[in-house]
Amino acid sequence: MKKLCLAAAVMLALAPAANAGKLALVGGTLVDGTLREPIRDSVVIVDGERIVAVGSVGDLPVPADAEVISTEGMTVMPGLWDMHVHLMINGHADYDYWDKTYLDKQRDVIMPASAEQLLMAGITSARDLGGPLEDSLAVRDAINAGKIPGPTMYMSGPFIQKKPYPGTEAFRWGVDSPADARAKVRRLAEAGVDVIKLIDQDQMAEAEIAAIVDEAHKHQLPVIAHAHRPEEVRRGLRHGVDGFEHTGFAAAPEFPPDVMEALKERTANMALGPLFWTPTVEGLYNFPYTVRNHEFIDNDSWHRGLPPEIVADIRKSLEHPERISYFQQTPQRQPTLRRKFEQLRQAGVLMLVGTDSGIPMKFHSQSTWNELDVWVNQFGVPAVDAIRAATYWPAVAMRVDDEYGTVTEGKYADIVAVRGDALRQVALLQNIDMVIKHGKRVK
Repeated sequence: MKKLCLAAAVMLALAPAANAGKLALVGGTLVDGTLREPIRDSVVIVDGERIVAVGSVGDLPVPADAEVISTEGMTVMPGLWDMHVHLMINGHADYDYWDKTYLDKQRDVIMPASAEQLLMAGITSARDLGGPLEDSLAVRDAINAGKIPGPTMYMSGPFIQKKPYPGTEAFRWGVDSPADARAKVRRLAEAGVDVIKLIDQDQMAEAEIAAIVDEAHKHQLPVIAHAHRPEEVRRGLRHGVDGFEHTGFAAAPEFPPDVMEALKERTANMALGPLFWTPTVEGLYNFPYTVRNHEFIDNDSWHRGLPPEIVADIRKSLEHPERISYFQQTPQRQPTLRRKFEQLRQAGVLMLVGTDSGIPMKFHSQSTWNELDVWVNQFGVPAVDAIRAATYWPAVAMRVDDEYGTVTEGKYADIVAVRGDALRQVALLQNIDMVIKHGKRVK
């Protein structure tokens, strides 16, 4: 170890002459997102936006022109993904009020603030499942162009459902026939969305669901569907959706046998590829604790990018968390989550980390690490598997695993680091120390 530390010290001495376009992360334990063992005393070389070499101290030389960043005492890992966020909401308790009050501030204020908060929490990629079309794409494109900070975003634009809820027509599109369903999906595809979000499909005609999925797949777009009710899952499976969201089924103690059999039949069909599922359990699982212990609402990490008057508005709405109507049924649902989570794992679906970030009291700056913590410390998922569900598998689900998801040669340099052993104490991820996105150190 003394020899390794000396080598690291020599490398650090080279830092003043470093080229800003080339980085060397030296000394930490690398959990690279693959199935191989962690690399102790790791070295990760970044040139421009890409990772060009991965190895260990003593085996991988550090280029003389690289800026050396010590990661001693840290866990180094791929940038995290959150597969279910809503940039258009920021934890406010009253959706109706929020939509009416802030719809015209989405593009310039609300969504950019949400995106920056995610990035500062170590989320370098995220999937947004429901928002105004033009605003969603404008924010995504501004991030990609380097005009505003945020994760690489994958946007669905508006929800597709049978009939929009009153007052939500700007970000929920209804369908009234198979032809209309195809037209709506085609419009989204031509606008440039990355994914189609389908909800309330149990209220649609079977032909409408079939048209949505078929049209989306013609445009190479995955279809992600709600799973709040049994018939939503049954119909989604019949018509070939690519993934489901949430661990629903209200207060039922478990998924019914026919749904479980259908899931097992689908996951057994290797020709169709994985069936992805984002359970979003943390918001419900931790609710009883949060009601009694809501000091975290005073954490100012979620203030970033928001004007003081909006911060004050959100805080006021959360003065009485026990009264929030959004969570009315949660005390009955919460005890069922562990069993349903276990059933999904037993059925062979590929679980993805996502949070529904932005719902009441769930802030973009805090949701993802809380979800990981519940998976590992409450539901018994091995930490390395949970981390892969927040790094590698999301990239596979979004069909970009050739570019993202692991710290390996040739991929974009999306890397985070945290002090301590995150495999032993996954809650350390609440305080990400370093965030690199596309080779640029942003935190």
